[in-house]
Amino acid sequence: MLVLTLLAAVLVGLALGVLGGGGSILTVPILVYIAGQEPKQAIAMSLFVVGVTSAVGAMSHARAGRVRWRTGLVFGAAGMAGAYGGGRLAELIPGTWLLVGFAVMMIATAAAMIRGRRDGAPVQPHGELPVGRVVVEGLAVGAVTGLVGAGGGFLVVPALALLGGLPMAIAVGTSLVVIAMKSFAGLAGYLATVHIDWKLAVMVTVAAVIGSLIGGRLTGLIPEALLRRGFGWFVLVMGGFVLSQQLPMVAWIVEALLAAGVGGAWLVLRKRRKVTAGGGPE
Repeated sequence: MLVLTLLAAVLVGLALGVLGGGGSILTVPILVYIAGQEPKQAIAMSLFVVGVTSAVGAMSHARAGRVRWRTGLVFGAAGMAGAYGGGRLAELIPGTWLLVGFAVMMIATAAAMIRGRRDGAPVQPHGELPVGRVVVEGLAVGAVTGLVGAGGGFLVVPALALLGGLPMAIAVGTSLVVIAMKSFAGLAGYLATVHIDWKLAVMVTVAAVIGSLIGGRLTGLIPEALLRRGFGWFVLVMGGFVLSQQLPMVAWIVEALLAAGVGGAWLVLRKRRKVTAGGGPE
């Protein structure tokens, strides 16, 4: 299982290098379902793995001119504040609920990436994004990062590409700067209450770094539309997998909502019948 975990970690790095995200989307399931870690330990460990791997990958993209440093650093600084708070808040939430929320956000984001940028949305191939917008988006994405253990690439890349108008290749490179900053902040929040297996964390990180260096060389060779849609389908598949592992909980939630809806409808119909029987308006 250790060998399988390390081979899968190479794919984690490859995803980060090529897509600028997907590190934790892969790392959390790998650590939970292959390495046998508890959800909160897996989330904390994934923040370390993804943080180190993203920092190394960002350097590769920077050398190719695919990083917007001001946007990345401001987004990352705002995200760090949100990530630390999210990491502390996670102490109060059961691990199963964290994984369900993780999967739902993955699926929603994947749909946005597959659909693509809104018609008429501006493209900014060379400029930096407005600071105010970057701060707001950074805080929101950072909170999710710390809460569910996602390094944020699956949210940062769409924010930069769809909302900010950066080309996908540049959004990928810039997102790695953001992910590294937020992952370490989220890890700090988790380490206040969670202990992780550092030996396993270091081995997985080394394997992931190797994959990220390979992925960084491939990004500039992939067409924009193909890269965006590939990112979207990748996230959608992983989100569906994680959600399927939590189906007993999801099924219970759906049943509860259906029961509440049926009960509410029955009360409304009963009230209407009473009004009709009493001679009120039909």
